[in-house]
Amino acid sequence: MDNWDEIRTAYQVAQLGTVSGAAEVLGVHHATVIRHIDALEGRLGVKLFQRHARGYTATEAGEDLLRVARATDDQFSQLAGRIKGRGSDVSGELVITSLDFLAPQLAPLLTEFQRQNPELVVRYLIGDRLFRLEYGEAHVAIRAGAAPDQPDNVVQPYAQLAVGAYASRDYVAQYGIPQGPEDYHKHRFIAADNRDSRAPYHKWLWATVPEESVTWRSTSGAALEAALRAGAGIGGLPAAMGRNDPQLVEIHAPAPIGAVRCGWSPMSICTAPARCRRCCGSSRNMPRMRSHVPNKRRGAGASGDALLLGSGGRVILARGAGGE
Repeated sequence: MDNWDEIRTAYQVAQLGTVSGAAEVLGVHHATVIRHIDALEGRLGVKLFQRHARGYTATEAGEDLLRVARATDDQFSQLAGRIKGRGSDVSGELVITSLDFLAPQLAPLLTEFQRQNPELVVRYLIGDRLFRLEYGEAHVAIRAGAAPDQPDNVVQPYAQLAVGAYASRDYVAQYGIPQGPEDYHKHRFIAADNRDSRAPYHKWLWATVPEESVTWRSTSGAALEAALRAGAGIGGLPAAMGRNDPQLVEIHAPAPIGAVRCGWSPMSICTAPARCRRCCGSSRNMPRMRSHVPNKRRGAGASGDALLLGSGGRVILARGAGGE
């Protein structure tokens, strides 16, 4: 069996007899409970519960699972009692999924947290796909684009990132600057290879620029930036990065928030509370995330603190000086 969460869910449903009761105990949405039960029954090829108006009643197979799960739960409770009080150090893996261009800001914070907890292994994952926090693929996600709507995730707005379109001076010397969309077919553009990217800039680009003009694509943000600086074409960059580099030319300034163009990209911190409590214990065990994300809504270069977890696993932004 490769997914203990489903067994734990079935155990609670068998004990309590209702989906809502199990959802409350587990701290998840009732749809997640139903999904876990359906998945487990599909994997085992047998019905574990009889559904009726008053709730769920375990079948013979369900009763068998209940006995095994109860014994396992008792063993875990005994284990927790044995290790309680051994200290508050964090160990094991802390899995964070984020954007590669944020690594310079996040790496020092995570390294300091690791120094305080030397038994901790940090995994910083990047990629186009959304990691499923509710299934333990990551503990914390810092994401750009529209806020995720998965019912088990706690989502907290983090920052508004100003994104503009830039090109190298070598590119501009060769191709010039487009005066508007009518000139895009004469130019070369750099874009994420994933057309379904949630980043507002890439959504705008794929909807606006002719496909034949998108001549350099990658799944890596670092590779896209390198191509832009090498003169491969016009690409998106955070405005603070583009405007501070004398070798780059601003093609399009960030549009106002909400405009359908390269502009402000909302960023969110997401957690699955049950998963984070299981890994880190409580909010005092999580690193305080001092962010220097350029161009927050109130002033470029604003900085502040973001404490990832608070009571009950909620995400808290405790902003410091210069924050919102």
